[in-house]
Amino acid sequence: MKILVHPSYFPSIATFAAMVQHEIIWEAKDNFQKQTYRNRCYIATDKGKHMLNIPIQHVGGKEGRQKYADVITENSYNWKKEHWRTLETAYRTSPFFEFYEDDIKPLYEGDDDALYDFNLKTIEAVAGCIGITVPKEQTTVYEVQPTTYLDARFLVEAKKEQDWPMQPYPQVFEERHGFIPNLSILDLLFNEGTNTLSYLKDFPLHLQNA
Repeated sequence: MKILVHPSYFPSIATFAAMVQHEIIWEAKDNFQKQTYRNRCYIATDKGKHMLNIPIQHVGGKEGRQKYADVITENSYNWKKEHWRTLETAYRTSPFFEFYEDDIKPLYEGDDDALYDFNLKTIEAVAGCIGITVPKEQTTVYEVQPTTYLDARFLVEAKKEQDWPMQPYPQVFEERHGFIPNLSILDLLFNEGTNTLSYLKDFPLHLQNA
């Protein structure tokens, strides 16, 4: 059975493991919700767990909620430059940052303004680095309780983090902060490099029990 997943900003390791281990379809018809991985991801810096947040243009007044697929990023200040600078500072000493830098950096040089499409680009970039193909299929209607897919949309909830029994891997600032689990896929990629796909395949992901 296919699983239903939100495309998120450089997804968490658990979300990417779901993509590797299952056939997926992207949720494209839901409403945007704050405080989720839709417009944020977490990395490890010298100060510990750090959030990278993409600012968005909020719909106000009588318009109310907006569809995730319609959300536009707020580009009045150069958040892409800021995010890249933070990533570079955090991971420049990691084993594989320079190896993948040319694959990731171009994402922060474009003029994208559609959040949904930009998130898919971040996923495609990492997928290219680890040698997998990203599915293109998207939902055409919103279902509160899907009947034909396994619902894994909870993976986008940053405030309802599952306690995944992750196998620790070396992190740049581990001696200072200890192992920080389930960060953005970038943390795994920059630290584990060519071992990333094997790690994702072995990730103890039990969606039916989540």
